[in-house]
Amino acid sequence: MGISNEVRIDKFLWSVRLFKTRSTATEACRKGRVLIGGLPVKPSRNVVAGEIIALRRMPVIFSYKVIEPISSRVSAKLVPNYIEDLTPEEEKIKLLAARSPGVFGFRTRGSGRPTKKERRVIDDLLDEIQDW
Repeated sequence: MGISNEVRIDKFLWSVRLFKTRSTATEACRKGRVLIGGLPVKPSRNVVAGEIIALRRMPVIFSYKVIEPISSRVSAKLVPNYIEDLTPEEEKIKLLAARSPGVFGFRTRGSGRPTKKERRVIDDLLDEIQDW
């Protein structure tokens, strides 16, 4: 089923459903958001069983332990067979706090959708925050 001893990290992250597409996983690696051993990794780096992967997604740093590398995408039910979530509860609380209304991205009711210009400003701001 696509199981081997070593798999590219971008392919592995996509396979265990941490990213919707492989290209977004590759981009995250290139931007330094994927760390192994505290060091950013290239998308072509192979991942092996037992490694700890840190994934920086504003405002949280997720941690995962590789149980078994896999190269083909699996259903959500099977993901725990290949990866273990080690993210501390404090980090998950940060995520919940960031999602609460009023913290970021609040628009007054009835103001409608952002214009194209406003959307570009919002996207630029989000990119700046993501690149920390």
